[in-house]
Amino acid sequence: MTSLADPSGDAKPSLRERWFAYRNQKLADPKFQRWAASFPLTRPIASQRAKALFDLSAGFVYSQVLFACVKLSLFEALADGPLAVDALASRLDLPAPAMARLLGAAAGLKLVEKIPDGRYGLGVHGAAYLGNPAIKAMVEHHALLYRDLEDPVALLRDGKRETALSSFWPYAQADNPGTIPAEAVAPYSELMASSQALIADDVLDAYPFIDHGTLMDVGGGDGAFLLAAARRRPDLSLILFDLPAVAESADQNFKASRLANRASVIGGDFTTEALPKGADLISLVRVLHDHDDATAALLLRKVFDALVPGGILLLAEPFADTPQAESVGAYFQFYLLAMRQGRPRSERELMTLLYGAGFGRVRPVATARPMLASLLVAQKSAGPANRSVKSS
Repeated sequence: MTSLADPSGDAKPSLRERWFAYRNQKLADPKFQRWAASFPLTRPIASQRAKALFDLSAGFVYSQVLFACVKLSLFEALADGPLAVDALASRLDLPAPAMARLLGAAAGLKLVEKIPDGRYGLGVHGAAYLGNPAIKAMVEHHALLYRDLEDPVALLRDGKRETALSSFWPYAQADNPGTIPAEAVAPYSELMASSQALIADDVLDAYPFIDHGTLMDVGGGDGAFLLAAARRRPDLSLILFDLPAVAESADQNFKASRLANRASVIGGDFTTEALPKGADLISLVRVLHDHDDATAALLLRKVFDALVPGGILLLAEPFADTPQAESVGAYFQFYLLAMRQGRPRSERELMTLLYGAGFGRVRPVATARPMLASLLVAQKSAGPANRSVKSS
């Protein structure tokens, strides 16, 4: 509505907009920056923000330091205790000055730590790395992403250009994903399997399956999530649905784990086929954000149709608006851009999609590490389906 006090017809800036303008004007003023850096009450905040801005500028260098450590297996070399620079240089086949430079950079990132006698041991981040093999796989995988991000503006402008990541994830650009051969899906199946166990434990801790008899994991890859669920619930029937080439790998894993008597594997393409019916619990673990909105909505409708009345959907993936983990949303914005398919979504956006698919009740459930995977639990009404969109 146009303000009567504004003859131009333009709405006056809101209080929030005026505050943003004032704040940004001050933050961009070199005199204010120098004052804030010297005034005792603002000095800690100014120092923290200056470091944050530097970290944004230097982030690529940090990631390359980590990549060098991973490629050289530096953390594994330090797993049994601290070593001298010369000893590490000999073991990792680097000149001693280069080894010292890498260790200095890694120490600055708390990947390694220098002890008083001059040797280096694992830092807090390096030690955590050893306990999470998925990090190694992702860091090595990022070589493809770095290639695509060499010119991020070109990536943003040309949405049809083939990328290294779109080639790595062949289903992202395939006209008929169901015909992708096994050799084409093996690399990404291995990558997903390396991190799925960690996600699975968080989801299973957040939502025990005590009231369910049959779990179907859609887009379940090689079966890592279902294998984790099977260990916790020996009486749970299992169904995995994924592309035929991926499903073959899951079938082999179930047989090797002696689960063939209660686990069935179905290969198919949800974009062209209905999902198998009969499960009272369906999981989508890091699946929906790989797809554009129309495909995501289609998948949720098919999940709704496949569930028995009163059945539950578990939707687990990083959300775009997770508090204290907004940087994860920034990461997936560009990762999925390079993949040429999908986008991270906020909790509200996901709830709107779920209500639009027909689910009658949707609620968030806290997980231990929401930056890795947040969780929404959606229930299909026991009565007639209702696909009207409800406000969240």
